[in-house]
This record gives sequence, structure tokens and C-alpha cells, in this order.
Amino acid sequence: MSTFTSATNSSTGGHFGSAFWEHLWRTAGIQFAGFFVIASIIYGYQPQVGASADALLAFYDGARTRILIATVFAGFGVLNLMWFAAAIRSTLTDAGQDGWGAAATGASAAVGGLFFVLIAVPAGLAYSIAGARNPELTTGLNDFVWAGFVLTSFPRAMLIMAGTFGFWRAGLISNRLFAAGVAGLVLVLLGGTTWMNGGFWAPDGAYSRLISPIIGLVWVIMASKILLTRSPATRAGW
Repeated sequence: MSTFTSATNSSTGGHFGSAFWEHLWRTAGIQFAGFFVIASIIYGYQPQVGASADALLAFYDGARTRILIATVFAGFGVLNLMWFAAAIRSTLTDAGQDGWGAAATGASAAVGGLFFVLIAVPAGLAYSIAGARNPELTTGLNDFVWAGFVLTSFPRAMLIMAGTFGFWRAGLISNRLFAAGVAGLVLVLLGGTTWMNGGFWAPDGAYSRLISPIIGLVWVIMASKILLTRSPATRAGW
């Protein structure tokens, strides 16, 4: 019995105890942002909605290796997003705001599911579909990715809302930071309306492609800083 107890205490303490794991997952938002930026740089600029067959073939077939490498980084990014939401949930639960924590969990599951689909489609195009010389299918899937990213605006906004309202209700952020979080929520939610045929407010326009994701990343980093200011609770859940 004493040997078992000693082994248990050793496994839950020291360098790899519960405090280590909780601190690690509280940095997952920063890790997600890093993986997202790296994946975006490697992936490059996806052809716009309605791009020509030659442009699609040049991107998906010509840059096949680059896209598949970006897929790996994007996958790691989504995994870290899930852990980031788990850290929010545990922090809000400790603060008596489990309802908002549950909302964050649900929102992150929706975001993660959509992201995995949007990662898988370009990977499939690069791996074999585009090379099969089926321009209609390639065009349809390329446009599907743009439309799908617009739709991620809704669960992304819900994640921001859950975290912002949960932190505020728990007294973890000031009214000023709460107002900034609400502004970010509204701006990300507006990304779900970017359905113009072209230009700034199109699915492949600057707002949906750049501004809305940047706002989301800034919120994730700020939320991670808030999580890191909290002392890990004494629990066996990590």
C-alpha cells in the first residue's frame, strides 16, 4: 500500500503534477494562435470564389506538399483550441460560472468540428481530387471552403461570448475589458454576414479572410493571459 501511495504521489506531484498540466493547457490558446499563424503562412492564399480551373489546379496540385504540411500545423492548432476551451471551462467552474463554461465547451466543439472539415477539404483537393482534373468538383469544393469559413463566425462568436461573459461574471476582468470583449464578439459575428458577390464583404473578402480572424486571435491571446493570472486550483482533474 505504501509503495502504491508513494508512486501515486510521485505521479501527481513534482514537475509533471496537476499544476504542470493545468498551466500547460492554460497556454493552449497561445499555442493555437501560433499554429494558426504558421499554418496560414505555409498554406498561402487560397484561390477566390469562382477562380479559374487553371488557378485551382496550380494551387492545389502545384502546391500539394505545402498544403499538406499546413494541414498538420492546422490540426495541431485545432487540438490546442479544444484544450484552451477546457481551461476556460475549469476556470469558470472554479469561479462558480459553470454555465458559461459549458457554453464555451459547446462552442469550441462546434468551431473545432467545422475547422476539421475545412482543413480536410483542401487536404483532399491537394492530395488527389484536384489532380484528377475534375474542374467542376474542384471549383465547388473550393467555394465550399470559403462559405464554410463564413459560417464559423457564429460558433467563434459564441466562444468569445461565453468566455467574456463568464470572466466578467466571475469578476476576473474589468468592465473595460468586458466592453472590449463584447465589441470583439459583435465584430466576429458580423463575419457571418459577408455574402456579397465580391469585394470587401465577400466570403473571400478582406473582412472575412483577415479582419475577423485577427480579432478572434487577439481575443484568444487576451483570454489566455487572463487564464495564466489565475492560480491553478487544487484538483485531480488534470
